[in-house]
Amino acid sequence: MNVAIIGYGKMGHEIERVLLQRGHRVALTIDYDNTQDLNAQSLAGIDVAIEFTTPATAFDNICTCINAGVAVVSGTTGWIERLAEAQELCKQRGGAFMYSSNYSLGVNIAFRINRRLAELMNPYSVYDVDIEEIHHTQKKDAPSGTAITLASDIISRLDRKTSWHCIEPQKGEESDNKEGSIEIVSLREGSVPGTHTVRYHSDDDILEIKHTLKSRSALATGAVIAAEFISGKVGVFTMDDLFKE
Repeated sequence: MNVAIIGYGKMGHEIERVLLQRGHRVALTIDYDNTQDLNAQSLAGIDVAIEFTTPATAFDNICTCINAGVAVVSGTTGWIERLAEAQELCKQRGGAFMYSSNYSLGVNIAFRINRRLAELMNPYSVYDVDIEEIHHTQKKDAPSGTAITLASDIISRLDRKTSWHCIEPQKGEESDNKEGSIEIVSLREGSVPGTHTVRYHSDDDILEIKHTLKSRSALATGAVIAAEFISGKVGVFTMDDLFKE
């Protein structure tokens, strides 16, 4: 594949390493100092763009690629209020687009386990549930997109939960157990790539699902596998589609 990397920071460099390792060609890199180069001309001949940027720029980047006829894999979080717009544009243009809040294969398996566990716990109201996520101090959004995905999947399957709320202890915020809401505790520590814990707890016991990311390589590898998956396809895809194939 000829690939464009949009967002050439630490994550972009790791994606480049994985792409080259898997025999692909990085034909274009876009970062904050050459954003003007993201256009239809520069995207000519690109098979897939892998986009990891910022919440403020992700939507426009994705639309530029789709309008240029280039498939897009995006892992930028914090902008999903416009996700439906990007998906609709993809359908209108006959393009290919995949978004995931986390491309780690392990996390996506955890997503599946989380959904099934919520279904199993639904009849047992003695259990409350909360989520904790830990990331590096440079992460811009809180809670993480992964935590929001976990919470949203629980809400759709656990009748006693209808919303989620976030607290950030570093800002002096304290636990606020709102009825019907899943509390997400967002912690920012050092250079932690990402740790997510879903915790069901009663007066008598605790049941946890926990995923710990050891390096960005897991995210980069998953994103490249996703790019390989959607290359040459038409449609809006998720990681669940990849797992089905």
